Amino acid sequence: MLLEDKVLVNLLKQAYSAEKAAAFAYQGHAGSVKDVEEKKAIRQIEIDEWNHRAEVLKLMNLYQVPVSKWYVLKYHIIGKNISASCYVIGWFMPFYFAGNLESGNVCEYIRMKRHFNAMNITAHDEILYEMSLKEKEHEVYFYKGIENSKWLPFFEKIFHWGSKESKNDIDLEAGFLIENTNTYCEGFGEKKM
Repeated sequence: MLLEDKVLVNLLKQAYSAEKAAAFAYQGHAGSVKDVEEKKAIRQIEIDEWNHRAEVLKLMNLYQVPVSKWYVLKYHIIGKNISASCYVIGWFMPFYFAGNLESGNVCEYIRMKRHFNAMNITAHDEILYEMSLKEKEHEVYFYKGIENSKWLPFFEKIFHWGSKESKNDIDLEAGFLIENTNTYCEGFGEKKM
């Protein structure tokens, strides 16, 4: 089956390439931290990103969505540059920007689910929910690493993510259930066409 939903096709193409960029970034981030437990946690997050990329590729193959050479090149360069920068920009910025990125990624998978559901396709609900949940867990992990930093209010004011702002409306403590996922992320990360 070919997907006629151009937004969904683009979401899949971008996610496939962006997950690789994130994995590369976490390689540098894990390499740059000294704390053994932090290093281990960040390496696990890298593995999660590779797993997400593999799952997105399965969906792309199922619906004959071609890989975008442009996105692959663009995100490869971005990921490698971020990875290298982790060794020179200190400890705060890698944590902050990783949390900010993961915050936005939560809604990307929910948006994919919503687009599939609009075509009466529910076979991928569970994997898309699981990936959005994992991205939220990543966001929470990175936020906890910087929540007491004196730099957080300054960065939050400029980049609109932190203690007062998020790029999703998921609250894990309040509960995040698969049956309610289509009610989340309305207006978050959606570009007007």
